[in-house]
Amino acid sequence: MRLLLFLLCQMVISALFFHLYNYKLTSLPSEEKPKPVHVLILSSWRSGSSFVGQVFGQHPNVFYLMEPAWHVWMSFPESTAVKLGMAVRDLVRSIFHCDMDVFDAYMQPGPRKQSSLFQWETSRALCSPPACNVVPQGRIISHAHCKILCNQQPFEMVEKACQSHSHVVLKEVRFFSLKSLYPLLRDPSLNLYIVHLVRDPRAVFSSREHTTSELMIDSRIVLGEKWQRAQKEDWPYQVMQTICKSHQEIFEATKRLPKALQQRYLLVRYEDLVRDPQNQTQRMYDFVGLKFLPQLQTWVQNITQGKGMGKHAFHTGSRNALNVSQAWRWTLPFHKVTQLQKVCSDAMDLLGYYQVSSEQEQRNLSLDVLSTRPLYQQDYHEG
Repeated sequence: MRLLLFLLCQMVISALFFHLYNYKLTSLPSEEKPKPVHVLILSSWRSGSSFVGQVFGQHPNVFYLMEPAWHVWMSFPESTAVKLGMAVRDLVRSIFHCDMDVFDAYMQPGPRKQSSLFQWETSRALCSPPACNVVPQGRIISHAHCKILCNQQPFEMVEKACQSHSHVVLKEVRFFSLKSLYPLLRDPSLNLYIVHLVRDPRAVFSSREHTTSELMIDSRIVLGEKWQRAQKEDWPYQVMQTICKSHQEIFEATKRLPKALQQRYLLVRYEDLVRDPQNQTQRMYDFVGLKFLPQLQTWVQNITQGKGMGKHAFHTGSRNALNVSQAWRWTLPFHKVTQLQKVCSDAMDLLGYYQVSSEQEQRNLSLDVLSTRPLYQQDYHEG
């Protein structure tokens, strides 16, 4: 009898131990998935932003989209940048959360493919698994091949691809104020970092002259009511004045942010990037917590050290990036340089671009027009 009771007690104790052990295992909090990193590349047209977008987009940990706000602006071509600002901000917020239903308001009704997105083929993430299983895992294909192989993938794959990456990177040229981004910077559900890319306004102006018709709708939205009042020959300078003021406002506004938010802002000059692409790319990757992988180091070297000036204004291909950055000095008439320096002088002084006072200075390539003074607190800590 005692033996029976002993065995029963042992069974009860064993069962109780087993129950408590399993409860402890199942009640332990599962290891939380790291919070995605959200990166907004903030720039303007013809500033090298497509190249910087590709620097991020080529990384295997990055889901990248190029200018999603294009859909908002093209849906309301008669509106203004100010009026569309909130819609653009809300679109960006939703994409950072991988909620692609936000595009419903800006696309034609009916079945959609991932190829319905503006410049979708520039996203490595949409040209590889899980978005496009036609392409082997880890293989990078050209934009042209992606357009052929992956253009019939269902739109739902965009969201799936977004959710499968640790970093979501968006490149935008349609923000003109940091104030509109404050809600995103302060949103606890986001882990937002801003890479602010600027370029010498004279180089931007020179490049825009070759893309006037392609940028006509955007220019009209930028100028808003000024479009009707201004003379046609003044449009390019007024657009540049608005762009320069926006860069100036954004840069100055970051200085007034709380210290914690200042650390989420990085200023990058295109000229610094093309002069030292490896170190500047490392700087951007470090800022957002990405590793500069060997294959990406090779890609950056090849894409910036090519020959010629590039075959297409809106495509990122191998070219001599340093020569491209200086092209305005021998192609832009001096009278245009003078007028542009007047409307952008404050921004140029702030961002470290020296003005030229004569055509001789402009053509003299041994005269550096780029200041080397530290522009931002982070620059003091480099190296």
